[in-house]
Amino acid sequence: MHSASSDKIDALEAEGRAAVAAASRIVVKVGSSSLTTPEGRIDANRIRDLVDVLAVRRTAGQEVILVSSGAVAAGMTPLGMTHRPHDLASQQAAASVGQGLLLAAYTAELARYGVNAAQVLLTVEDMMRRVQHRNSQRTLRRLLDIGALPIVNENDTVATHEIRFGDNDRLAALVAHLMRADALLLLSDVDALYDGKPSDPGTSVVDLVRDPTDLAGLDIGSTGKRGVGTGGMVTKVDSARIASQAGVHTVLTSAGNAGAVLSGERVGTFFAPAGGRRPSARQLWLAHATAGRGSLVLDPGAVRAVVQEKASLLPAGVVKVRGEFSAGDPVDLRDEEGAVVARGLVNYDAVEVPDLMGRSTRWLAREMGPSYERELVHRDDLVLLGH
Repeated sequence: MHSASSDKIDALEAEGRAAVAAASRIVVKVGSSSLTTPEGRIDANRIRDLVDVLAVRRTAGQEVILVSSGAVAAGMTPLGMTHRPHDLASQQAAASVGQGLLLAAYTAELARYGVNAAQVLLTVEDMMRRVQHRNSQRTLRRLLDIGALPIVNENDTVATHEIRFGDNDRLAALVAHLMRADALLLLSDVDALYDGKPSDPGTSVVDLVRDPTDLAGLDIGSTGKRGVGTGGMVTKVDSARIASQAGVHTVLTSAGNAGAVLSGERVGTFFAPAGGRRPSARQLWLAHATAGRGSLVLDPGAVRAVVQEKASLLPAGVVKVRGEFSAGDPVDLRDEEGAVVARGLVNYDAVEVPDLMGRSTRWLAREMGPSYERELVHRDDLVLLGH
């Protein structure tokens, strides 16, 4: 942990900030509070200021993907809402109205630079399926290839409480990984991560986070200043950790500092990318962008095989099935005490599993047909949790 007042910059931080400035592919996330007035209307000046920074990068040859909040906030005033609605139906109605207004504002500002805005609305449901997952990646790549600037948001109009990213900070981190971005900027109304409440005397900026141990003991608030978004500092830090785990150079700062960060200046908090092999895109999506539709309870031998031996889950190790799910859905794998040890994409419907439990795949193939000689969850479609 380092204070912003220190004159000497850490070599790791200096190298990382230079990498952000030189990034060829950048994902930028901007929060609702950075785009709207206190009344909830779109702030044209803030949109213009952000586009000025991003469009210059795009026209210079850098690839930029913008993950933008603000749809719900932008739709509040036209619908006569004075506060962000709490019920999902009203949030979706506001998003339906606001998303068009938001995109129109971006389109107009980007047009000044001859850059096309491209709307991309994603849902967790899309990302849980192999075909849709690859489709999203292919579409974004094509948009970058033709010089457009993709503007990504969660499709709030169809998302449900149970199946959603939850906030655009997490979505941005996952998109950065999906697209193998070099850098991620998490922009909000807070200029950096602090080692306590920013208003308290003696509190200082955390310039560098090397690894999760640097975050131990920090007093991280849970809400933003404005209350028009869903994410707070906790979600931003979690998202920075997801991105750094994926090998992405990440900076957390305010929207007004976007240009300075992309110029390599020492503003905000830099999260160093983790070393070693990047997790696969599917593993990261499973861990952070999905929720189990149901669960399979494993005996101790199966838990050991999955966790320690990194093996696939076979029907012989399952003692109980809970919930309703279909083949291809994500399910939680639990031990007999109820702790979730992993999550994976299941190969059978929930109604089929009781007849398979405790049986070897060889027995199942002989008695029920060759199509049953397969894993409940293949190790390539499985990610460990809490380990």
